[in-house]
Amino acid sequence: MFRSALLGGARVLGLPMSPHQLAQFERYAADLVEWNRRANLTTIVDPLDIVRKHFLDSLSVLSVCDPDLGARIVDVGSGAGFPGLPLRIARPDLHVTLLEATRKKCDFLRHVVGVLALDNVHVVNARAEDAARDAAHRERYDVSVARAVAEAPTLLEILLPFVKVGGCALAMKSGGVEAEVERAGAAIAALGGRVQRIAPVSVPGIDEPRYVVVVDKVTPTPGKYPRRAGMPHKRPIGN
Repeated sequence: MFRSALLGGARVLGLPMSPHQLAQFERYAADLVEWNRRANLTTIVDPLDIVRKHFLDSLSVLSVCDPDLGARIVDVGSGAGFPGLPLRIARPDLHVTLLEATRKKCDFLRHVVGVLALDNVHVVNARAEDAARDAAHRERYDVSVARAVAEAPTLLEILLPFVKVGGCALAMKSGGVEAEVERAGAAIAALGGRVQRIAPVSVPGIDEPRYVVVVDKVTPTPGKYPRRAGMPHKRPIGN
């Protein structure tokens, strides 16, 4: 049932899935459930829910953005690896950085990267606001992505500093996104971005509306952004 749901969902999203990739996703799900008993990584533990709400939801990004071969991607606030690890499993050519502030989640991410023998995946234990000021990460990525509940002005202040000019930030959102993006107009402009589109995505097995906000990086982000940890949440730009 797990494999058929994943394979069928991937097919709907237009993604090929080899037996090896299916086995990687299966091991990922099993270890997520096992580690969750002691590390509280996710509230989603039913195998089919993991397929739909974690794996396919993550992979739906590829129906909106098809990164170039060997593109560098940073998953900001990766948590238990979503969407970064499913993207890397589906696209082995990608170079993926999983940025996560919670150590126990980073321990899990490193475990999964190891047992699945995923090369070109790096786990970074740091706050996004701090990492984005580090020369090793600032404006070094083709794509930054986050599956987060933060409002667009806050989320994009964190995402855009990672992206080099010519790249893009991807914010995975649910309903009401148009008004939210409109409120973020001043922040997006200040951060060197420009909204390319708000793309609706259909995730097999999920009825709720999903969107990916695509923001192109058109000019460098001013050095004062992102502000120190916590400030993007407390005082969003333009508010």
